[in-house]
Amino acid sequence: MKRRGFLAILLILVFGSLVLLGGVGEAKVIKLRYANFPPAPTFPCVQMERWAREVEKRTGGKVKVETYPGGTLLGAKNMFDGVIAGTADIGCFCPSYHPGRFPLLEAVDQPIGYPNTKVASLTLFDLYRKWQPKSLKKVKVVTMFTCAPTHLMMKVPLRRLGDFKGVEIRAAGTLAKSLGLLGATPVAMPMSDVPEALQKGVIKGLLSSLEVMKDFKFAEYCRYVTYLGFQVVSFAVVMNKDTWNSLPKDVQKVIDDLSREQALWTGRYMDDHVKEAIEWSKKTYNVEFIKLPPEDMVKAKKLVKPMIDAYIKRAKAAGVPADKVMKDVYSLRDKLAAKYGD
Repeated sequence: MKRRGFLAILLILVFGSLVLLGGVGEAKVIKLRYANFPPAPTFPCVQMERWAREVEKRTGGKVKVETYPGGTLLGAKNMFDGVIAGTADIGCFCPSYHPGRFPLLEAVDQPIGYPNTKVASLTLFDLYRKWQPKSLKKVKVVTMFTCAPTHLMMKVPLRRLGDFKGVEIRAAGTLAKSLGLLGATPVAMPMSDVPEALQKGVIKGLLSSLEVMKDFKFAEYCRYVTYLGFQVVSFAVVMNKDTWNSLPKDVQKVIDDLSREQALWTGRYMDDHVKEAIEWSKKTYNVEFIKLPPEDMVKAKKLVKPMIDAYIKRAKAAGVPADKVMKDVYSLRDKLAAKYGD
C-alpha cells in the first residue's frame, strides 16, 4: 500500500510539473507563415500586420502568424505558385503581374473610375465572392483589396487633356495602356528608379496612387497632381489549400469572418492615408492639385473605352462571361459608392 501511495504521489507531481512547464494541458500553437512582396511600410504589408494581429487576438492566441514582408520568403512573381507549393502558408499577390492567368479579376482593374479605395476594394471582393473564378480554385482566398485610385503626379502641370500628348510618364501594367490611349507616352520602370528618372528628366511624372507623394517623398519632385481616378490595381491574399483544410473549424470561422472586414479596413486605411499625403504635400511643398474640365473627363472616358472592349473580348476567349462580369463591376461600384463614396 505504501508503495502504491508513493507511486500515485509521484505521478501527480510529475503530471503537475508537466502542466506548469506547458508539456501537458496546453494547446499547441498553430503557426502560419504569411509572405508579402512590397517593403514593410507600404499598405499591403500594413494590412498584413493588422490581419495577423486580429487572427491571433480572435483565436485567443491559438494561431501565431509569422510575417515576411519585402520578398524575404517569396517574391512578387512567384508568390501565387509558392503558396500552392507550400513555401508559405499565406501570400499576398498582384493578379496583374500574371497577364491572362486571372481574367475575371482583371475586370476590376479596367479604367472605369472609382471614388475611393473602399469602393474599389469591396467591388473586387464581392465580385470574387459571387463568381468564384476557377483560377483561384487551388487556394483559399483570405481577402482582397486594391490600391487607391491612381492619379498623375507631375513635374509639369497637365491642365487639359491636350497637355498629355507625348509626355513621358511612368506607369505599369494596365495603367500604361490607359495612359497611352490618353495620348501620353508611358514609360515602364521599377518604382525605385523613379526619383532618379524624375531628376534627370527621363520622365515628367508618374501615374500611381497618391500615398507615394508622402511615403516616397515624390512631392519633392512633383509639384503638380492632376486628378484622374480611372484605375486601381488589385491584390489578393491566398492560403495553401492543405493548410486551410488542416485548421480547426473555429479558426477557419475567424478567418472567414475577417475576410470582407479586412477588405473594408484596408480601403479605409488607404483613403485616410491618401488624405494625409495630400495635406502633407500641400503644406510641405505647396503642391497644386488640378481637376480636368468636365468635358475633358468625358472625352478621356471615351478614349479609354477600347481598353475595356479589348478586355471583354480577351476574357470571353478565356471562358469568362465578361459582359455579365463587367455589368456586375459597374453595379457593385455604384451600389457601394452610395454607401462608402465619401
